[in-house]
Amino acid sequence: VQLQAYGGGLVQAGGSLRLSCAASGRTFNSYKMGWFRQAPGKEREFVAIISRSGGHTYYADSVKGRFAISRDNAKNTVYLQMNSLKPEDTAVYYCAADLSYSWNPGTARNAHEYDYWGQGTLVTVSS
Repeated sequence: VQLQAYGGGLVQAGGSLRLSCAASGRTFNSYKMGWFRQAPGKEREFVAIISRSGGHTYYADSVKGRFAISRDNAKNTVYLQMNSLKPEDTAVYYCAADLSYSWNPGTARNAHEYDYWGQGTLVTVSS
């Protein structure tokens, strides 16, 4: 599986941005997709995950109500719509694929659960 994340950039606080992640190399609807982020000097942290069909989603508390994950299986793409952005959202954002079958939000936060990673796209939120 190859993942290509894009859509990052510079945005003012309170603004919006939509990230995309294009996948190839395997049937897209056979794996769950997640987003993580890593701020300078900090560990990579979970942001959101979406089930294979798109019918289930799960978010980190820090982004709940502001971010929305979605997927278009016909386009082999997962999205992260980010609204009401804050300076603390500044980070490199990574998409990741989880090939496991079961839907288990309890383990979604663990980066080791994911099998493939994209290269990351930088989001900078200015105050």
